[in-house]
Amino acid sequence: MSSDFIAGRFVSAATQDALLEVRSPADTADVVGRHPVALAHVDAAVEAAAAAFPAWRRLGQPARAALLRAYQAQLSAHADALARCIAREVGKPLWEAKTEVAAMVSKVDVSLGEGAAFVKDHLVADLPGEIRHRPHGVVAVVGPFNFPGHLPNGQLVPALLSGNTVVFKPSDKGPGTAVLMARCFEAAGFPPGAFNLVQGAAPTAERLVTHAGVDAVLFTGSVAVGQRIVAANAHRPGVLVALELGGKNASLVLDDCDLERTVRELAFSGFATAGQRCTATSRVIVTRAIAPRLVERLSAAAKAVVVGHVFDEGVFMGPVISEAARRHLLDAQARAVRAGFEAVAPGGAVEVPGHAGFYVRPAVHVAPKGVTRLAGYTDTELFAPDLAVLVVDSLDEAIAAANDSEFGLSAAVFTASAEAFERCVDEVRVGVLHWNRSSAGASGRLPFGGLRASGNHRPAGVLMGQSCTYPLAVLRPPSTPPALPSWPGLSFT
Repeated sequence: MSSDFIAGRFVSAATQDALLEVRSPADTADVVGRHPVALAHVDAAVEAAAAAFPAWRRLGQPARAALLRAYQAQLSAHADALARCIAREVGKPLWEAKTEVAAMVSKVDVSLGEGAAFVKDHLVADLPGEIRHRPHGVVAVVGPFNFPGHLPNGQLVPALLSGNTVVFKPSDKGPGTAVLMARCFEAAGFPPGAFNLVQGAAPTAERLVTHAGVDAVLFTGSVAVGQRIVAANAHRPGVLVALELGGKNASLVLDDCDLERTVRELAFSGFATAGQRCTATSRVIVTRAIAPRLVERLSAAAKAVVVGHVFDEGVFMGPVISEAARRHLLDAQARAVRAGFEAVAPGGAVEVPGHAGFYVRPAVHVAPKGVTRLAGYTDTELFAPDLAVLVVDSLDEAIAAANDSEFGLSAAVFTASAEAFERCVDEVRVGVLHWNRSSAGASGRLPFGGLRASGNHRPAGVLMGQSCTYPLAVLRPPSTPPALPSWPGLSFT
């Protein structure tokens, strides 16, 4: 089976270094696919991308946009196959996998429209001069497992539109989704080498992001891996590295909130995708007067979540991605209980009849009075469906607790007060802030990125094109040539 797509065709491995056997986290008896890994294909893919770059860049944005429209049409035509593959590979309920594919389709519209406007060439007439945006060259895109289609797609499309060629290394948990994407690029008629795909785990990623032929790296994933990518390229300042990393996101709930709406938004932001969103709420910081009612409603919502297999009707939440992820969650929850947190919705592993998967129940843990931080629990990205409720006495304390984190990706504020929300806009240190909306969401028409350990100030979303280009300053002579220049001590004979 050929799973690597290089220079316009699927290629088999002459020498196989490893084999990715993907078993569904929803049922480990379900072998979703087997994908050969050939490290030499990284070199071949980068070489193919470099060879294709000059012609792809000169093709011009209108022609590249037309090919991306054809790719978009292929995504739509294969939406069902993509959704089912995502569901099986990473354990998303089918309804949620379908929303991911829909986001992939709509991302093309945003990238070709509002996104392209942020990197549009323009004149500075009174100089006269121009600002042009040029592609980097070969761009490496390294994708995550939690949105194996949507998140890398949001980088691939702007990169290609800008005139870059790409080498895509998907998560080793979602290689089949990437194969389907490659088939869409192939069917859309992209020229050989413009889009390339290589499969593998950490060794493949390391070889790609440190390759001498790569001009930019767009990475979505963990803080630890992001740090290693930066360190590995420290000697190459000319290689752009754009990081979208994790979060330990807070939702601030004030006494004057709409309680019913707040509970619904918190339940979604904490438990959708089994908590495996970088924008998921994991800390609920609530003022004291409303805390008892919020905890009662939130724990009831957690207990009511339907956990089950991805293809079963009426399921809201599937499994976490692996047994290691489940054990990491359970260990952190045990640490919280030992420290005095009350498990009002205990969570824990759960069996789904007929399916041997990595299932857990959503959990809600309430901190002891005066506690807003616990090492290994409230400061650690669990990437799982767990809400730590931290009770405070004021908005000042809520803001301080929200900022007491190494991360700074997303937050939400639930209040009827515009004044209180504007204080949070001014003081809460995140890249995405929601008012009376779930933290676990974003708009492709806005920037998306975080501060501190959550990113390196190169946001995705509508601004992704800025990481896919560099600005070129062009100065032209004035329309009326001035007198010949002269300088003291420099003569021309």
